[in-house]
Amino acid sequence: MGHLVRLQLVGRITYYLGWIALLSGGLVHLNIGTSLFTSLHLTQRNLFEGSVICFVICVASELRARDVAGLEMSAGLRKAA
Repeated sequence: MGHLVRLQLVGRITYYLGWIALLSGGLVHLNIGTSLFTSLHLTQRNLFEGSVICFVICVASELRARDVAGLEMSAGLRKAA
């Protein structure tokens, strides 16, 4: 598994984890399943912060993957020239 593929995989996983945490925070806000999250000691704020962190990691991974792809492409163009 190459570096680029790993970065894209991390980006996808954190993207979906961010949405799951955000939706879970919304459920807690609407008092749906609150007992489940309080038994796990997760507050609405913790779920929101977790979703923000996941989205930041997702964006950073995608930007890094694009940068790596650009470097690999330019190296390939240099070899062709």
